[in-house]
Amino acid sequence: MAKIIDGKHISQEIKDELKQEVAALKASGRECALAVIQVGNDPASSVYVRNKKKACEYIGIRSLSYELDENTSEDELLALIDKLNADPSVHGILCQLPLPKHMDEDKVIKRISPEKDVDGFHPQNVGALVIGQQGFVSCTPAGIIQLLKRSNIQMEGKHCVVIGRSNIVGKPMALLMLRENATVTICHSRTRNLKELCKEADILIVAIGKPQFITADYVKEGAVVIDVGIHRDENNKLCGDVKYDEVEPVASAITPVPGGVGPMTIAMLMHNCVEAMKMYS
Repeated sequence: MAKIIDGKHISQEIKDELKQEVAALKASGRECALAVIQVGNDPASSVYVRNKKKACEYIGIRSLSYELDENTSEDELLALIDKLNADPSVHGILCQLPLPKHMDEDKVIKRISPEKDVDGFHPQNVGALVIGQQGFVSCTPAGIIQLLKRSNIQMEGKHCVVIGRSNIVGKPMALLMLRENATVTICHSRTRNLKELCKEADILIVAIGKPQFITADYVKEGAVVIDVGIHRDENNKLCGDVKYDEVEPVASAITPVPGGVGPMTIAMLMHNCVEAMKMYS
């Protein structure tokens, strides 16, 4: 039986630690604020934004909400970002993706000050991660590191296989595992011998974007399996990139979907916001 890595419990631990820290900062006259911008009313984005606001409320971070119409021009959005960049009482700025098609996401991400880029998407923060300097790290990979550390899973010297090379998960995940002194292999859609490489992994991190793609024959006996995917199956039940029922008996530890990686993303966003205030204000 694999150990279940409980992301709900671990994310709650992190939020409780942050709540105490924020209360202490407030007592010394410092208040943390996060600005959340949503353009249009994409239903999935609305859920994420609502969850971020709830987390802010719980921890004691002031949440500033900017809900813009779908037809807002790119210039109007950039002007709002400029205003928030210049406001010393705002410590984090988050622009919920995806943006409407008439907007250039890359341009919008680059407009957010690197010191307020709590999503960790700005090229300056990505570059800092590559060379091991201080900066904000993308929330999902940072959350996975916390899941492993707080579950007492050793990374140093272990072979970690990351499936997926996205800018948001795969690439920063590989860099963070390197920082933890793991030996890292990155696989992707053009990898030829995927199954063989996966079977060599002590830690398998799956961000492939295909429902229940990873079956037991991809997993080495006793491996740790982290499932980043989230989908709906044919019965409308949430599932991940890993065929959980099949892989769980083979693994030594595994994240469930839901309740594994998902809750960690918002917890680490809150962590980045508090760090932004401590570092830059």
